[in-house]
Amino acid sequence: MRVRKLTIAAMALAAGLSLTACQNDDDGTDRSAAPPAASTASSSTGGSDQQGGTDSGGKTPNGTGGTGGTDEDGKAAKCRTDELEITATDATIGGDDRGTVAVDLKNGGGRDCSLAGYAGVDLKTNSGTLSAERTGEPAPSVVLADGDTVTFGITYPINDSGGSGVRVTGLVVTPPDETKSVTLDWPGGATLPVTDGSGTPVQVGPLGSAGQGG
Repeated sequence: MRVRKLTIAAMALAAGLSLTACQNDDDGTDRSAAPPAASTASSSTGGSDQQGGTDSGGKTPNGTGGTGGTDEDGKAAKCRTDELEITATDATIGGDDRGTVAVDLKNGGGRDCSLAGYAGVDLKTNSGTLSAERTGEPAPSVVLADGDTVTFGITYPINDSGGSGVRVTGLVVTPPDETKSVTLDWPGGATLPVTDGSGTPVQVGPLGSAGQGG
């Protein structure tokens, strides 16, 4: 009887150890499934960081595009005397009581340039320099493309007094806002009447004018 009881006890102990071993195997299997899930989440986070860097890199060059160049291209620089081809011709119409000289300013600078206001006009005479008076008309701003021309007029009294008058020896033209002048031959009447200052003055019209009084 003692031997039988020991055998039954040994069998019961073996069964208990087997059950414990099975439970430990199940817990190990559940824990081994967790690492792949954590690895997947880590990869997703890395992908988001790379996408953000691409977006910011794409916006930087576009944000510093050519706005400065556009503003500069929209402005026409002032015409310089050396860029202008200046000529003068007699534009007097027969029967007029005043003479007229038309002065052309042609842009030969190879680029667009701007002019505004009145040109300076002086007549060189045998009695000294005579400065033309402005007519006082509005003086527009003009943009000249390369090769374009703008004209203004000079009017002066005709010498019909029968006297020798004041002999004109040259025409000096200074473009608007410039200090450098160009001296030309005077194409108008050879002399001006001698006056006491009360006569009709020599006058210069604004840019874009070419005729009596501008």
